[in-house]
Amino acid sequence: MTSIADIELPAEGTGLAELFESVPSLTCEMERVIASSGHCLWLSGATRETIEDGLDDASAISNYAPINGEDDRWLYDIEFDPDTVDPFEAVLEESGTVLSASATNGSWLLSIRVVEREHVSSLYDRFADHDVSPTIVRLYDLEKETHSQCGLTARQYETLVAAIDHGYFEIPREVSMQELSDELDISHQALSERLRRAYRALVTSELNVTEEEANPPPMASTSSD
Repeated sequence: MTSIADIELPAEGTGLAELFESVPSLTCEMERVIASSGHCLWLSGATRETIEDGLDDASAISNYAPINGEDDRWLYDIEFDPDTVDPFEAVLEESGTVLSASATNGSWLLSIRVVEREHVSSLYDRFADHDVSPTIVRLYDLEKETHSQCGLTARQYETLVAAIDHGYFEIPREVSMQELSDELDISHQALSERLRRAYRALVTSELNVTEEEANPPPMASTSSD
């Protein structure tokens, strides 16, 4: 049964340990990409010069290349040394998928999806064997009831999962709505309507909006003399 796990992991002992030591204010966020030679990470929390000095000095980082930048954060393609603990590779080796990853204050927070719950235990042991102490913040199974608890139909849930997996919600988008509708074998219009209904269901559920509040009466038109 597919499970989702949120795992907190100290950066100490991983590929970014030295970078956090030299740049304590560093903030890191994973960027979803279709293909990359390493890991695409948004780095911020210091000047670009300070961050790149830290990248240069980090022995666990074998190579890095700037990709993009915006305001006060910069996107880098980062390759870790094969001998260092790479959280992303560790998840992949346990047949998992990294849904999101961020690091701040010297600590990683990973949200991962695994085919079997046992893979989370194996991943925990893998980290522990390298003297990295993970904390399982949350672990739950994606049972059939999961989508209904959020007010989603099964098709809406499956569509949102497919949209996430294909990078539809990334900035910039990695797949167009037409490409996603082709992947799901439905029309562009049907996909658009299904997504809108799914957004509404999620927002209504998360904000605890009542049905009456979600369907307010139409506003009376006003006219001025």
